Amino acid sequence: MTPAQIKLVQQSFAEVAPIADKAAEMFYGRLFEIAPQVRKLFPDDLTEQRKKLMTTLAVVVNGLNNMDSIFPAAAALAKRHVAYGAQATHYPVVGDALLWTLERGLGPSWTPDVAAAWASTYAALSGFMINAAHSRESAA
Repeated sequence: MTPAQIKLVQQSFAEVAPIADKAAEMFYGRLFEIAPQVRKLFPDDLTEQRKKLMTTLAVVVNGLNNMDSIFPAAAALAKRHVAYGAQATHYPVVGDALLWTLERGLGPSWTPDVAAAWASTYAALSGFMINAAHSRESAA
């Protein structure tokens, strides 16, 4: 990720923050539409899960200027996800749902540069999380 991409992600997330609950609803709706098999990994009532999603995204977005600061939390999250049944193959689907949600939430602000910045950010973070999850599995 370049500094310009980080800035685009942070600016665009600031535009999504006012509609955080709606964005989270859209995200989970889309995720379960494109990957219905993952629905069983989540509680029936997604109220708290939606809050956790947006809080986690805010922490990540705010920490992009210092990725080392968010890696410990990302590694812990990846390990918890394994315990919940998440698999490496779920990460691309989650990324698709996230980008779809951001595109709709941002409307005309969703430019090719913003899309590329988010895709790069998600690829970097999900790659790290997959590695963290697998290192835990191999250490167990």
